[in-house]
Amino acid sequence: MEDLSVAAAKVAELMRLLTTSGQLRLKYRITAGAGAVDPAGVERRDIYVECKGPDSELLLSSDGELLRSLEHLAAKILRLEPEEHDRISFDANGFKAERANALRDAADEAIREVEETGEPFQFPPMKSRERRMLHLFLRDSGLQTASSGEGPRRFVVLYPQGYRIPVERPERSRERSNGRASARLQAASKSLQLDLPVKAAY
Repeated sequence: MEDLSVAAAKVAELMRLLTTSGQLRLKYRITAGAGAVDPAGVERRDIYVECKGPDSELLLSSDGELLRSLEHLAAKILRLEPEEHDRISFDANGFKAERANALRDAADEAIREVEETGEPFQFPPMKSRERRMLHLFLRDSGLQTASSGEGPRRFVVLYPQGYRIPVERPERSRERSNGRASARLQAASKSLQLDLPVKAAY
């Protein structure tokens, strides 16, 4: 990533466009550097955008689809490689923390099921960031994990220790759609809060 202050300024310009031309009623704070570090250690973020306001729920509709779209757009603006996309993170109303807790609970339940049954456990399809979270939560379980499927159908599978993981064949990927819907933007007024730490450790 380029200089963090320059990168944060580009993200701020994106947010200004959303709250003016896009007419989203949002207050937001952009933090770069040491202040952006994820205290839970789930994301390796360098830039963190916190959103609140009357239209913040729009970002969270369809299970946070618009929030993830903003992250993807910002990552493209900053020319990040796919494996670096979690260096820029957007959140609204504590959604990310709640989702991380839900994934951690799902991981714990899957571990119990695999240990009891000795059979693999397949999670539903999810975005790459959430798959990485699952791999992280399952890392110390003593079991094996692997991702399978392609594109939006890609999912995590938890295998018993020593289980022979099948070689993936793209045409055999199983689909489990979760019916994502796209969120609509509503007309609103502009509200801005910008916080870029001057003494952030880069």
